[in-house]
Amino acid sequence: MTQSITLAQADAIADRALQAGRNLNFQPLTVAVLDAGGHLKVLKRADNSSLLRPDIAIGKAWGALGMGFGGRELARRAEKVPTFFTALNAMSGGRMVPVAGGALIRDQNGVIVGAIGISGDTADNDEQCVIEAVTGEGLVADTGDPRP
Repeated sequence: MTQSITLAQADAIADRALQAGRNLNFQPLTVAVLDAGGHLKVLKRADNSSLLRPDIAIGKAWGALGMGFGGRELARRAEKVPTFFTALNAMSGGRMVPVAGGALIRDQNGVIVGAIGISGDTADNDEQCVIEAVTGEGLVADTGDPRP
């Protein structure tokens, strides 16, 4: 049986991410957490978060999960082979957003249990909230960043 993030974990991660954004005075964030099968587990949108943010957050998480690596690596690969990523995006019905702010969620054994995407501020700031929220729940945020 495939392990997957629980509703309680996903909800706590989303709450932590929104709180991190508020603490850092970021623009209003939207957080999407998917389970290991790619199904939306939690979507939370801060007051005054703009209209497209849910789709962007889901696209960041979905792209990471679909390709098996975080948003930073997705962005690097999209830059190197844009035609391939254009094709991937077309094949996925426009569901991939290959930028920072999307990450795989791994357990302490490295098993993928879900994915997260955050949208609302800069990609780097979104990613900062991803890391804080996921690690705050004792899980690993695999952002695709090669730095430890």
